Amino acid sequence: MSAMSRRIIIVSVVAGLVVVGGAAGGFAFVSHGEQVRLDKDARTAADQFAAAWSHRDVLKVGYAGRTASQVAASFKSTTAGLGGAPVKVAVTSLTRDGDKANGKLSVAWTVAEGSTWAYTVPISLQRNDIELWDIVAKEGASMWAPGLGAKAKLVAARTWGKRGDVLGRDGSPLVSDGTVYDVAIDPARATIESIAELEKVVEEPPGKLVTKLSAAKASGSKAPIFVIAYREDPFRALKPQLDAIVGVNYPPRVQPLAPTSDWARPLLGSYGPVTAEAITKGKGRYVAGDYAGLSGLQGQYDAELGGTPGVKVTASDKPEAPLFEKAATAGAPMTLTLDPKTQTAAESALAGSGKVHSSLVAVDVKTGELLAVADAPTGGSNLALQGRYQPGSTLKVATTYALLNKDLSPSKMVPCPKSVVVDGRTVVNYEGESLGPVPFSVDFAHSCNTAFTKLAATMGDSDVHDAAAALGVGAGWDKHLGIAGTFGGSVPVANGGTDRAATAFGQGRTEASPASLAVMAASVARGSYIEPALIRSPAVPGADRTPKLLDAKVAGQLRDLMRLVVTKGTATVPMRGVTGGPVYGKTGTAEHGTNTPPATRAWFVGWQGDVAFAVLVDEGRSGATVAAPLAKDFLENLRR
Repeated sequence: MSAMSRRIIIVSVVAGLVVVGGAAGGFAFVSHGEQVRLDKDARTAADQFAAAWSHRDVLKVGYAGRTASQVAASFKSTTAGLGGAPVKVAVTSLTRDGDKANGKLSVAWTVAEGSTWAYTVPISLQRNDIELWDIVAKEGASMWAPGLGAKAKLVAARTWGKRGDVLGRDGSPLVSDGTVYDVAIDPARATIESIAELEKVVEEPPGKLVTKLSAAKASGSKAPIFVIAYREDPFRALKPQLDAIVGVNYPPRVQPLAPTSDWARPLLGSYGPVTAEAITKGKGRYVAGDYAGLSGLQGQYDAELGGTPGVKVTASDKPEAPLFEKAATAGAPMTLTLDPKTQTAAESALAGSGKVHSSLVAVDVKTGELLAVADAPTGGSNLALQGRYQPGSTLKVATTYALLNKDLSPSKMVPCPKSVVVDGRTVVNYEGESLGPVPFSVDFAHSCNTAFTKLAATMGDSDVHDAAAALGVGAGWDKHLGIAGTFGGSVPVANGGTDRAATAFGQGRTEASPASLAVMAASVARGSYIEPALIRSPAVPGADRTPKLLDAKVAGQLRDLMRLVVTKGTATVPMRGVTGGPVYGKTGTAEHGTNTPPATRAWFVGWQGDVAFAVLVDEGRSGATVAAPLAKDFLENLRR
């Protein structure tokens, strides 16, 4: 009988058995059930490996060709550059052939929010001597991505498009991309002596950087130690000295820059490496190593200015050929109402306050737009918009608007004694001044507290509150300016005689920001209240910029009174000789604190032509002696 005939007979006779292999003329048979079990066992082993990879823990799986610890080390080394990226791995196909099986895995790394790097890799299994299936891990080949060298490392890098510029009202950039140099210490090369020299060059306190270097060396850290970032010009001036210091690097980097490092900084904000807190609050937008807006407009509008990040995955052996790439979306520009010349004029004027905090806000009388928002020193908060201060006698503008609406005539005789008593509280004038029986116009020009206290007794509790709101103080516009934390002022309804008197001359519970008083001055100059604006685009929702007309007769009288302050009142001396046309104003001196005598803040608010303004000096003798001279400097700067 032929061999072929014998084979046919055997297969026919041994029903339910399948030939799975033979050698040297012998045959091995497996039942159909056994075949199913083997297929299932191989698939289970493949699924277990996929699950282990998905959990980023491949140590508890059996391997052929390498130990589990070797495979785990390879996985960690290869994928560490992907950070904590979640990964999902699944078996998409598997075919068993005797004691071997081959198939494919689908791998999907979420390398960034909304960005998935997906690919397939082959998988091979082999049944071992104890009937278990091992994953075949070949020496010299990577298991973790197709076409990857055995020792190559994967790197997922964030990419960012061009950041949006911040533009002024004329379309010129206020903030645009520029080059900075991050001076950093290389712990592997630096010495105590070289870094002591660096401290002198960058003007750091002796020992500060040396301590950081010593700590890095003690811990074995090789990470660069950031010191300071320089713009192009100061870096070039220091470069020869930096070049001579061992262990110092200064790689260039592009970031948004204002005209100078101090220009409008409290408003525009800062930009730099993201903090751990920013990463947590960013909900996936930021990762360690990113740069972003940290404060001010740069921080609040980082998503709009920064655009959407992209991601690029590369292998260390072929970094020029991305394995995966999702392009970043460029940021959108932002247009402000700021006028560069007016902002610079304001900041130059505030330099005269020295180390004492001062603020200046300028408003376009025609449109209500903010032309300048300045604070000095520039390293602090944006108090020009966010500060809360008692306005002192500047609030007499609102009080007078209320009184004139009640038919008080500027020519009416209103005595200005040295002091008056209200509900047991004595009210005095600045430096004990007494004018005697004089017209109200003189009381206003000389800012007589006692005259206003007497008139407050004739007013309703809500009169100053209502008048202030009509002029823009406490009117609610701060919710629509588009800057978080902006304070539009608060003039509460008075709760009795003493509170009514204190409210009349801007003490007690009254509060204002420099911006709110600049809005008030602009309202009087214009004859209507218009919600101020700072951001032209993107559009800020909620604003109603329809002019709200003031009483024309009363507004005209109030303008005359504010002119009198400059020609024959408290601001006559400091504003003498100012060029550029008539100036209208009101001085203010606000007491605060618990000292005896109390400390004072100095104010001057007003306008010249189409520019209204408010000036605050946080510690100053009086508005006339401290704030008004800064206002004069500001107006003169505008003419240069």
